[in-house]
Amino acid sequence: MLDTFLQYVFTSLPFAVVVLLALAGVLAAGLGLVWPRLLVYPYLCAFFWMSSTTYGSLAVFVTPGVYSRGSGLLLFPVVLWTMLGVWCCARVAAGFRRGVAPDCNLRPWFWGWAALLCAHVGAAVLAGVPPREALAPSGFSNIVWMGPLVALLLLAFRTREEAIELARFVMLAGLVRALYGLGRWAAFGGDPNNVYANMNAIRIRLTFFDINDSLLCMMACAIAAVGLFGPRPALAASASSAAAAPAARSARVFNAAIPRTGPGPVWRALEWLTLLATAACIVLSYRRSAWIGFVCGCAVVLLRFPPLRRIQLALAALPLVGGALSYAALSRLGQAKGSSSGLASLLYDMQSRRFGPESERVLELKLVLADILARPFTGIGAWGRYTGYQQISWQANPDGGLFVHSGILHVALKAGLPGIALLAGTVWAFVLAARRTLRSLPPELLGLGTAGVAAVAFMIPDVLIGTPFPQVRTTQMLAVALALPYVALAAAGVPAPAKRSTHVRLRPDVAPA
Repeated sequence: MLDTFLQYVFTSLPFAVVVLLALAGVLAAGLGLVWPRLLVYPYLCAFFWMSSTTYGSLAVFVTPGVYSRGSGLLLFPVVLWTMLGVWCCARVAAGFRRGVAPDCNLRPWFWGWAALLCAHVGAAVLAGVPPREALAPSGFSNIVWMGPLVALLLLAFRTREEAIELARFVMLAGLVRALYGLGRWAAFGGDPNNVYANMNAIRIRLTFFDINDSLLCMMACAIAAVGLFGPRPALAASASSAAAAPAARSARVFNAAIPRTGPGPVWRALEWLTLLATAACIVLSYRRSAWIGFVCGCAVVLLRFPPLRRIQLALAALPLVGGALSYAALSRLGQAKGSSSGLASLLYDMQSRRFGPESERVLELKLVLADILARPFTGIGAWGRYTGYQQISWQANPDGGLFVHSGILHVALKAGLPGIALLAGTVWAFVLAARRTLRSLPPELLGLGTAGVAAVAFMIPDVLIGTPFPQVRTTQMLAVALALPYVALAAAGVPAPAKRSTHVRLRPDVAPA
């Protein structure tokens, strides 16, 4: 009888799991219709705290990560379908809210990416290529999936309180990740995915090899820096009260909508801890793209302060940051084979006069450029491989030739001039919105908007010489960075940049025919 009971239990377990998953889905949908942001936080935690790379690890058996699970049967990973389901809940919930839905000038560009992907899928079918290969992450489908996440964040965080809550969540998530990386670096030898020690015989320890962990630290560092050294709401209100009568009335309204007391000592201590821990975590990643990106992100943050405060912080931070980066650069580049002296050592493996393994980065760029010039208008297709990839040592795998160490060249190779036009338009639209955002935000939302712009600036080196677009985690993190200024702008009640109208403006005294 016991055997019969156990057999019944084990045969009914799959059905029980399906029932529990269905109930969990119903509960999650109900929660998302009321508080959609409560479903966004777990999704962000997954991308904030789970690494996406095993490159450089010495492990014999490597299990597939969460960012690729489900892509075999569902074409795309389960996490992306989950995000799309949360967006559906947020879209329905927004229909019951009062007010106008937040606008975003990135929307037409992401629709353009979707149309281009559909065109490549159609071309793949005509060429006899399975559509699965055209939709693979090695093309540019991950860029299309950035659009739903940007829209989801705009729908889930509509009020000023929700935007401030999001800023604090990002800062605390970055602090937790930085403390974990520093603790592992100090006590357990650092990141096991240490390509420098395991493959290049460079005796250093890393906090995180994945660039996305440093990107999270950059966002948290920017929020903490603006909170510590940025303008205070009380100061903004007192400055407005000295203006004319209408401005004084608007200042009183603004003053009533924000707390008059600043953050307490506990939160101030957390901001200081976040500032120091995240900066140290980025420096000890020993990645050149992270170092250069950190300098670019810090420049964006400094430009948000008044001139006098900007000079004071620059004089105080430059010796510390410069000394830390110099020591880290000497520790890594001093042991690198073929490294020269001075700033040129940062590009020691991209100098064309070298030969052997150190010159493969240059050889890769030459091979890719030849294919781009051969098909400048259409590219080789989202499923294509560039010619001669077999000559590159790290391309000796099933994914060889499907990616290139340059985000811009990757788009030009796969999508040709239409892809470059869409990429340039997306960047230009974000720059216009970022300029408007950082000039218009109130002090309590300035940190959130600055974090997004600083994070995008941080990723500039990786977009130029890295592989951001074939990676699910990197593109979703980029989508978070793109969305933060728009979330802050919508929460502040400032309209997004409007599209330039092409209609002829009539004089007030002339009625249309």
